[in-house]
Amino acid sequence: MTTVSPDDATARPVTPPTTPPTTSVRKVAVASGIGTTIEFYDFFIYGTAAALVFPTVFFPALGSTAGTVASFATFAVAFIARPAGAVLFGHFGDRIGRKRTLISTLLLMGISTFLIGLLPGAETIGVAAPIILVLLRFGQGFAVGGEWAGATLLTAEYAPAKRRGFYAMFPQLGPSAAFILSSATFLVTGAVFGDTNETFLNYGWRIPFLFSAVLVLIGLYMRLAIEETPVFREAVADAPAPAARRLPVLDAWHVQKREVLLAAGALASLFSLFYMGTAYLTSYGTKTLGFDRPFVLVTGIIGAVVFGIAIALSAAYSDRVGRRRVILISCVVAVPWTLALFPILDTGSAGLYVLAMCVTLTIFGIAYGPTGALLPELFQTRFRYTGAGLGYNLAGVLGGAIPPLLAAPLTAAYGSIAVGVMLAALSVLSIGCTLKLTETKDVSMRA
Repeated sequence: MTTVSPDDATARPVTPPTTPPTTSVRKVAVASGIGTTIEFYDFFIYGTAAALVFPTVFFPALGSTAGTVASFATFAVAFIARPAGAVLFGHFGDRIGRKRTLISTLLLMGISTFLIGLLPGAETIGVAAPIILVLLRFGQGFAVGGEWAGATLLTAEYAPAKRRGFYAMFPQLGPSAAFILSSATFLVTGAVFGDTNETFLNYGWRIPFLFSAVLVLIGLYMRLAIEETPVFREAVADAPAPAARRLPVLDAWHVQKREVLLAAGALASLFSLFYMGTAYLTSYGTKTLGFDRPFVLVTGIIGAVVFGIAIALSAAYSDRVGRRRVILISCVVAVPWTLALFPILDTGSAGLYVLAMCVTLTIFGIAYGPTGALLPELFQTRFRYTGAGLGYNLAGVLGGAIPPLLAAPLTAAYGSIAVGVMLAALSVLSIGCTLKLTETKDVSMRA
């Protein structure tokens, strides 16, 4: 076997894998996909509510524009919490196992989301309402910070080497299914309670949050039924004595800081496209372009179906040509598209709005599909949960928190084209970082 430097994760040689039965891989893939769907459903209903109702319910004194900015500021809080969640849950995921840690993230997300559904508005409890909202949103972000890496590790560490991209796709489909589910629940509650009346603003929007409790119970059942990954069990058996081991976050930063930072930069474009498409364009469609809420929500469902297809195809294709090449295609295409996006939207055409949503989420999906295999492949087993989570969630801060927060004031000051320029700049950054990454599709997970 070739000897390699521990600093070069992508140079790890392929070792003959002990592949579990295909049925076991499929069971884990389905369980991971259902788990991420539930976690991201909880996460996305907040984004939809932030666009549609939170400015009125929690920031009524600020007016329309300032209320929207404040609402998206609370949305961004979760992205600040995500790296902290990645460090804490990554620590336990690398020490006690992927499965047990993922049960904790699911419970934290479910409790935070359910409590948001019970939270009184500003007219009832005053300034305490937005403060509690921020704390609960932090809890959501903290949970998601630990969720994604663990779910993708479960499938990537179980998967056959030649089909790792395909199987790691299943947790990646969670956001697509979750966005469909969250948009559908708001569509149904809006239809039942009325599109703009007081009943919807007081009670109707809460139902999707309260409904999450049922989904969490389903997710817990699925996760309790799966076993810890063989790769992790082998790593524990071969691990040095506890006194000789450092904290996983220190190991990951010391040994593979380059991979953490490059992964964050490479995925910044991905996050910016996704959260602009799922959260900001929902707000832009209703408040700026004047489309009614049901049309915007149905458009989101159509876009989610399209980007789910893009995720599946790109993930499978990455098993043939590599993760890096597929992600690079997405970043390159994103540059001209983001510059053209808002001029297209500002025509006010309903058909072009649908097209804009679908294309934006398709470009995102092309990059997101291979990411489920790329990040686990980048890092060594002993700190893989922490390293993958850090890279992913730092990208979330850069591409997911900042653009939705800056979009409204940029539009007010310079026009909507300024938002496109910001997104294009993030895509250029991602191109540079992706070019610096080494291809990972043929590395061993047992290293």
